[in-house]
Amino acid sequence: MLKPLGDRILVQVDEEKEQTVGGIVLANNAKEKPQSGEVVAVGAGEKAPDGKVIPMTLKKGDKVIYDKYAGSEVKYEGNKYLVMHEKDVMAVIE
Repeated sequence: MLKPLGDRILVQVDEEKEQTVGGIVLANNAKEKPQSGEVVAVGAGEKAPDGKVIPMTLKKGDKVIYDKYAGSEVKYEGNKYLVMHEKDVMAVIE
């Protein structure tokens, strides 16, 4: 498994929707990029200027909504993930 470093998290991206609410099937290039997913791994935390590590707020298993263009896409063992900074997460879904 991939282990993010510092204040980064690894998010498994939710599947893209194939249809609109009205039932129209979307072409691949018309689909919107998903903005939600599940945190599958977290780094140790951000390092403060005094050398102390600030612990992460997010934890493995959190469902999150993130900025549309956040993170870097990574494919690992056939799965699609995003590696992003914790600050790119806008909300946790409870």
